[in-house]
Amino acid sequence: MASPFPPLGGYRTTPTPFNPSIRPAPPPKPAPVDLTALQNASRVLLDQLAKDAQVIPDLGETISNGVPQASGNYSIFPDDTRVPYQKRRFIGIPDGLFQYYDSANVTSHMGLLPDIERVWISIDHKLFLWDYNDGQEIASFVDQPDVITNVALVKPKPGLFIDDITSLLVISTPLSVLLIGVSLVPNPDENGRPATRLSLYDTDFKVECDVEMTSVVGAPDGRIFMCGASDGNVYELHYQATESWFAKRVQLINHSVGGMASLLPRFTSTANEERSMSIVVDASRNLLYSLTAQNTINIYRPNGEKVLQHIQNLSNIYKSAQDKAPGSPALTPQNFQIISLHVVAPRESKSGVQFFAITQNGLRLFFGPSSAYGYNYGSGSSSGNRPLALIHVRLPPTTLIHPDEQANRYRTPVGLYGAPPVSAQPSSRPYIVSTLDNSSYANGLTVATQPGDTDGSDYVLCLAPDLTRLGSLGQLNLAQNQPPAQQYTSTYPSYNNQTSTSSRPQLVEYATLLSIPGRSWAVAEIPHESTSVPTNTPSPSAINELGTQFSEPSSQFIILTNVGLTFLNKRRAVDYLKAVLEELHSDNNLQPLVDFRDSFGRDQTCAMLLALASGNTFLDGVVGPSPGSITSISPETAAHAKQSFYDFGDRPIWAERAMYGTTAENKGTAIYSGRRDGLALYFARLVRPIWKANITKLGKASGKHELGVPAKTLLFTQQNLFALKDFLDKNPHLFHSAPSETNSSRAPVADQEAWKAEHTSIVELQGLLARTIEALSFIMLLNDYRLGDLVAHCDADIKKLLETQTFEDLITSHHGITMSRALVNVVIDQQIGQQISVDTISEVLQHRCGSFCSTDDVMLYKAKENTRKAAETRNPTERQNSLSEALRLFTKGARILEFEKLREVIGDFQQLNFAKGAVCLPLACAQAQDPDNAGLEFWHLNPLVASDPRKELVEERHKAYDLILDSLAVFEERSNANKVAAANGGSVSDDPEAVRSHAYELAFASEDEMFHSTLYDWLIERNLADDLLEMRPPYLEAHLRRDPPTVQKYQLLWQFYVKNGQPLRAAEVLGALAESNQFDLHLDSRVEYLTLAVANAKSHPISAGGRHETAIAFLTDLEEKLEVAQVQLEVYQTLLPHIDDAPEVGNRIRQLSERLFTMTELYQDYAVPFDLPNIKLLCLHVSEHRDEGLVRPIWNQIFDEILQSSPDVVVQSDLIFKRVTSLGQRFYPSESAFPLRFVSQLLVRFMLANKDGVTSGWVSRLLVQSNVPFVEIWEVLHNMYESQVPPFNEQPNVQALSAEIAILLTDWLNEVMRPQSSISRAEFPAGRIDLAIDQYLPEVEPSRTDTRNAYEGIRRQLRRHW
Repeated sequence: MASPFPPLGGYRTTPTPFNPSIRPAPPPKPAPVDLTALQNASRVLLDQLAKDAQVIPDLGETISNGVPQASGNYSIFPDDTRVPYQKRRFIGIPDGLFQYYDSANVTSHMGLLPDIERVWISIDHKLFLWDYNDGQEIASFVDQPDVITNVALVKPKPGLFIDDITSLLVISTPLSVLLIGVSLVPNPDENGRPATRLSLYDTDFKVECDVEMTSVVGAPDGRIFMCGASDGNVYELHYQATESWFAKRVQLINHSVGGMASLLPRFTSTANEERSMSIVVDASRNLLYSLTAQNTINIYRPNGEKVLQHIQNLSNIYKSAQDKAPGSPALTPQNFQIISLHVVAPRESKSGVQFFAITQNGLRLFFGPSSAYGYNYGSGSSSGNRPLALIHVRLPPTTLIHPDEQANRYRTPVGLYGAPPVSAQPSSRPYIVSTLDNSSYANGLTVATQPGDTDGSDYVLCLAPDLTRLGSLGQLNLAQNQPPAQQYTSTYPSYNNQTSTSSRPQLVEYATLLSIPGRSWAVAEIPHESTSVPTNTPSPSAINELGTQFSEPSSQFIILTNVGLTFLNKRRAVDYLKAVLEELHSDNNLQPLVDFRDSFGRDQTCAMLLALASGNTFLDGVVGPSPGSITSISPETAAHAKQSFYDFGDRPIWAERAMYGTTAENKGTAIYSGRRDGLALYFARLVRPIWKANITKLGKASGKHELGVPAKTLLFTQQNLFALKDFLDKNPHLFHSAPSETNSSRAPVADQEAWKAEHTSIVELQGLLARTIEALSFIMLLNDYRLGDLVAHCDADIKKLLETQTFEDLITSHHGITMSRALVNVVIDQQIGQQISVDTISEVLQHRCGSFCSTDDVMLYKAKENTRKAAETRNPTERQNSLSEALRLFTKGARILEFEKLREVIGDFQQLNFAKGAVCLPLACAQAQDPDNAGLEFWHLNPLVASDPRKELVEERHKAYDLILDSLAVFEERSNANKVAAANGGSVSDDPEAVRSHAYELAFASEDEMFHSTLYDWLIERNLADDLLEMRPPYLEAHLRRDPPTVQKYQLLWQFYVKNGQPLRAAEVLGALAESNQFDLHLDSRVEYLTLAVANAKSHPISAGGRHETAIAFLTDLEEKLEVAQVQLEVYQTLLPHIDDAPEVGNRIRQLSERLFTMTELYQDYAVPFDLPNIKLLCLHVSEHRDEGLVRPIWNQIFDEILQSSPDVVVQSDLIFKRVTSLGQRFYPSESAFPLRFVSQLLVRFMLANKDGVTSGWVSRLLVQSNVPFVEIWEVLHNMYESQVPPFNEQPNVQALSAEIAILLTDWLNEVMRPQSSISRAEFPAGRIDLAIDQYLPEVEPSRTDTRNAYEGIRRQLRRHW
């Protein structure tokens, strides 16, 4: 079986296959992490980083603000160990290209594209891209017909092309400019060496032009600028995705002309002195600098799309240079011709310098913000920035050694790197450059070419800062005042400069002249990926290669000639030291090593010696053949380096401090040895890229956590740290004693204190070194297992912590321990899920990063493994035993079991149908999280206090309870699925239902009241409230009565009381719910609850304890409230159609649905204001309020409204019939709402007033339809007949009333005689009616035969049947 872990990329060089039968001895238990010692050592590293950032000034500080305005100090050495540049290799132009030169009359151009590691060569219209890393691979582009004169590489505009296109080729011909997309993807060769595959894409962006373009440059945002070769104008190639009315898809914009003139034909050309020859882009400052043929520099700022603002013009540069260096032989009108401009990035010069110009004779003119004009621009400038001016003139070297003499390896007698030689071999041919034509600049390094003395060769001027004369490196024996020019040191006098009182060092540079084959066409720096430094970490200046030589490759330049490519390497201090050690080994000459130590200082030298002795990724100045591989020097040279480290390191010194007024001893501080400081410095430089960097960051595309530092940087750092640790482990004597000294005047006690402090500091540094290596192994292990996925499984606190934690925090803080422990848990869980044993995983973790894997975690891992065994075994007994053991271990570790881990464990228990574990373990964890029940006490509080810290305990308990509920849901689902399968005739098992039942038994058996409450809520949400009410568990009533109250709780509580035989309590709950203002209940619901309350109150049994009387009073009150609520509901329904009327009306109507009103409120606030006669009658009826003064006007209003609604008597009679009938049917016999005599009078008066339109019997039949008994109607009409009061004192009215009575008696008699009549014969007053007819008949007028016949017919019937 192979090892379950992928290769870590750590410090083990030979992978060992894993054999489960041969288990290595368990590693020793890691010692407890001493955070105090680690933090002390970390402070030492940070102190070293702060010092390292200050020892070398940046470029701007050496030539501005207080230093002379002109300088020319150079250190010039023959070709010995100190030469600053080295020709690393030469590659000839591939022979395959020469076949394309098919005639003598071809036009050919060439240039460098270092960003894609290609050389471009054009032969007429054909373009070739030569991969100089491969040596022979050539890509071609021949799809356009015009002669190619210029090719440039620029960045594309974002979002315009496919993702594969990372750059654009701008191809210029005399007739057009076109864009070609470039895709470059890694494509290692068959030997694994890095290589790239190039693909070209047609973009269909091409613009015709009548000016040949040159000096094409691209801005970071994708804008493209160029110069017209013939007119010297500044153009922009603008391109966009689509064409519009006002803008073409691709066009050339002439920014030198501006406005509409750029779109018109050109009749004149720019004057010669104004023609721009070249452009450079200052990306960091958003500026463009253009150089004209007459040494004028124009400064532009891109301001918005298609806009290029001219902000300043720098002219009369020659005169300004003369003012700063008057009388200099290098400054003459004949040789003052600027050949190129170079941007100085802000990281190279924080203030003072923005760019410099170089002339053909090597003069460099540095420009920066002017101090002469304050903060206002002069003429030709725009407000917002300080104007630029010439601030320093750097004169060229005058005593360069001719390349023919560089082979003379003559060494000066003293040769201090930071001091001019005291005696030198005279140079017979000092050389002065005069015809430079190509140049390149990067990080303080300048390389320029000019034709050599003989055909077929060029000379390269190479310049680099001399750090030994710029930095405060703790050098010894350096003369404070250097003599003027020696033979191998070029210096210039101070030209009319005021005496500088600044302590800042002036710029001193190494200078050398190299010879290369061929005629140069272009020079460029080879881009290399600089190691980024976190913003919160002190960073060395860009020219301080001492701080970066162990973390990134050396600077390289590439020079293209007509015969091939020459590669130049910048030699670093460690390269000088390695050469010195090799010379020591070969010649046994120690003096150069002593000179090196005296020039670079003790601590810097010891740090470099330690790197050479232990090995480093970048010792050769280039990345090794495989990522992170350590480069080592020969064993002999390494032995010299180790011995020199020991010898030069000296011994620690104890510096006493005078203590007045005290007798305390040993008051002082230790001055550490060079070995300790060299170790601290080298260690600090190795971890600078990571120490203050965040461990993770959120990926822009994925949104997941990913490494905050590139994995390659972590690998390089870890490999170098392990090489250092391995060296220190093999050579412990290096720090245990000091080189012998002839005499020592120091007291033994002071020596002991010094050695004690030194030993303590070194032990702390070595402890931090080991911990850092483990931390990097740990982080890379996480990255191998998809860091983003691992972090996603962490809880929110760990995720939040990860967002801010640095590598220093991980290694030296409590937060780091917490975070690493959580991540270890996730890793092991992931591996256990892949069937890897706990012992195997923990051994690997403890071997690679032992301090990041605790024994507590191992206990939980063993519990997890028992769970896995249970899943794998088929023996029920073994399964149960494994699960029980797992539950025991998990329960034992419940306090340290993190929630995410617990959730996964419960998931496993669910899969294994382990109901006991799924229920009991979360309960145990909940109790372990709240051992003193402080959370439970807080849960019982009413109201809860949001700021109480115990709230978190409640939340933790609820998270555990949720896991139990999830398990119950899973078991429920399985049981249901099993039942469905049984119903369909499928295979079934008895297990799911048993597991489900057991889980519920365990849950209800719990004595945790908070859990019970959570469980009840969950069951109710799942519509299992009826089952819960049937069970009536012990905590249910308390749960339903617990605050905060809800409608659902009230509903379940009254049902609980009903099922529990307590109907009166149910009625109380229903009544309270109906009247409650806490809930947003509709009026319909309130009426329903009151109805149910009345029903439950009526079912309350008679008791002997006197409760019955109280229950009757309660019932009566409920019934009255129900009646009022029903009235309110009718009012609401009546007014509802008007709810969208005026806002105030709608609001009042809505209020009816929100709470219960009293009868008085309904009458006064609604019935009266809204003028609702029916509602008024209803209110009087329900309240049984008898008041003729109220009820009669209401009835009058009813009749008046009907009479006013229509002039037609028939319509009026029909409306009255319907209205009075409905009211009578509802309210009779209520005299409060339906006063019969008054209503009858209104009816009779209407009938009398409309005798012709109203048929006889209308009144009596209306009242009968109103459910008024016949006898009541007869009595009312009879009383009117006999009253003789107006209008019944008039004979026509009396006759009409008599006819009404006749029809009433006829209908009454017919109803009595009808079979199945509701009126029995015994109830019929036949005698009284017979006597009354005797009264009525004589008074009937002869003309009313119908009335007379009716009376006679009634009398016959009466006498026949009674």
